[in-house]
Amino acid sequence: MPLLRRKPFTLAEPPKDLEPHELVYQVRFTKEIFQNYQVWVCKSTGKTNLTYEEALVSEKHAAEKVQELPKELVAPALHIIQFSMLSLKDLSDTIATKLQERFFVGAEVNGRRDEGLQPCKILKVLEVDGNKTQYEIAWLDKNKKTIENSLLDGENLVWKKLPFSRKVFKSFIRESTYRSLPWVLHEKLARKHDISTVPPVELRDQVFFQDGLLVYKKRRKNEEGNNIEEAKGESEKCKRLKVGSEKLEEDDQLKEEPMKYPIDDLLVQPAADDPVFTDRPTPSRDFNVPMDSVGDLLMIWDFCSSFSKLLHLYPFSLEDIENSICHKDSNLALIMELHSAILRLLMKDGENLLPTKNKTRKITLINWTEYLCDFLDKINIPELCSYMTTIKRGHYGLLDANAKLGILRELVNQALETDLIREKLDEQIEQRRALGATRREEALEAARQEREEKGRLKALPVANGLLNGHSLENTIKPLHISSNGKHAKKNGETAEKINGEINSSQQKNPLGSKKEALKQLRDDKKETTERRSKEQRREYFEREMEKQIISTNSLGKDRDYNRYWWFRRDWRIFVESSDSEKWGYFSSKEELGALMGSLNPKGERERTLQKQLEKVHGKIKSEMEKRTKSIVENIALEEAVLRRSTRVRASPRENPANAFLRYVNKWKED
Repeated sequence: MPLLRRKPFTLAEPPKDLEPHELVYQVRFTKEIFQNYQVWVCKSTGKTNLTYEEALVSEKHAAEKVQELPKELVAPALHIIQFSMLSLKDLSDTIATKLQERFFVGAEVNGRRDEGLQPCKILKVLEVDGNKTQYEIAWLDKNKKTIENSLLDGENLVWKKLPFSRKVFKSFIRESTYRSLPWVLHEKLARKHDISTVPPVELRDQVFFQDGLLVYKKRRKNEEGNNIEEAKGESEKCKRLKVGSEKLEEDDQLKEEPMKYPIDDLLVQPAADDPVFTDRPTPSRDFNVPMDSVGDLLMIWDFCSSFSKLLHLYPFSLEDIENSICHKDSNLALIMELHSAILRLLMKDGENLLPTKNKTRKITLINWTEYLCDFLDKINIPELCSYMTTIKRGHYGLLDANAKLGILRELVNQALETDLIREKLDEQIEQRRALGATRREEALEAARQEREEKGRLKALPVANGLLNGHSLENTIKPLHISSNGKHAKKNGETAEKINGEINSSQQKNPLGSKKEALKQLRDDKKETTERRSKEQRREYFEREMEKQIISTNSLGKDRDYNRYWWFRRDWRIFVESSDSEKWGYFSSKEELGALMGSLNPKGERERTLQKQLEKVHGKIKSEMEKRTKSIVENIALEEAVLRRSTRVRASPRENPANAFLRYVNKWKED
């Protein structure tokens, strides 16, 4: 159970001095009521600054991680823990270090062979001469098939990846013991693994058992040899300290603990040091499709945009597919091409979702509805099968938006499970890894060159103050000025003479200074070019990484658990309610600025959302500016057409809202 102030906490009684209208804090699971905000600690991991529910979740996750520890390593770890006097960190490090050298049957490791490492699997553990251990292993190929068997020492085996972590051992130690220093295992656990519960010889004088639990004797100051007066003085001192500590505990309870941010957003209270937050704008909700289908619409459009080349489907805007779904025409090119592209993908992958007789025919804009009906019949979803009669009659356009999006949603779900899509995803992952590795190598190379350049510059002699290899101070000897100042004029004349000689020597060799100026100019140009090259290279990597983005993830959540989305091919920020029943969007720079200014970084969710928005702020702003510029240009063109003279006949301008009617698939397969 979660700890309060790092100590076990029994169920609290309701406060007796509550006012009728007083605001309180309540733990949802235990129904406990607190007048002040309480900070809880996870018993398993030691994480602090948590709510009661967060501490419970943390303990649950820690318990799941502990269960993942291989069973073969549990008993050895428990033997090390029993009666250990090490600190938690040192004990977990000791266990991890010792178990790194322990291999068990079934473990897949790397073995040394032919001056290299090769994957293998341990088949049997053999003890030789009592102390030495050998392992019978099977060498594996790339497909994890056995090549041959052999014997290896533990020194020649290396873990591919350790089956545990030090953090897991910390949770494991806390879960397995009921006290620390010395760490003592729970009695049932010790019996289960045949571990002795008798304290070792070195601890027997310092411990004793009380109510079946081990108790550690604390050192007393009045040991043998102290007189009675000292003992009485110590006892009086203990009483005073006890009274003082009780008063301090009461003061601590009255005094509020300083809050550590970030905390759960719903627990954040207004403070005097808070900045001025803007009012959060109200999102627009003028969608053409029903509100409960907006999520399906965005998912379908994002899938088609992400895999447009694989589908051989020319990209289209979100507005175009939304208008197409709501249009009543059954022969829209965009709708027909969209369904045909996904059905072709399913046929290429060899999915058994279409009848065998139809696999020999090509999917065209004429017979695509037949394939669609065969697909619906195969998946056998009653709600979708009820639309087959309408589709067979050639009235697909008469279906409502929910039905059309439901059919497309199932097509997309089936497409995501195909091998072609998975191979594409694997390819993009590998390309992202390759780009990341190249970027790291170039950064390391640039840092190495920079270090070498600094070292070279430090090795060069200082040019200032040198003349023909001799110091200027040695060439020009200072003349001492006497008390009456007779040498002042002489010194001035000498300095002028020397300066004149230096200037005359520079005038005699104008070519040298000109060459130096040209060299400096070339160096400046080279430095500018290198700087531009680095910036261009960085921008190139960013563009390439964006091209290989696998999926669209939400930017984060706000205080009320509303989720925010931004798609790279649209200018709007979409808002999904916590129950996923309502959607909205922000479409202007002013709304974007107001949204960012309304987020409170003291809350965990809004701090994460704010950071993500700051990362993509420039890109979103640029997309919004492009959209605004496009709208202004369209309005200006329409006004120009209206102002034309009636004597000049001009063709009517096409309405941008009807762009979906003119869609042409330029990437269509032959």
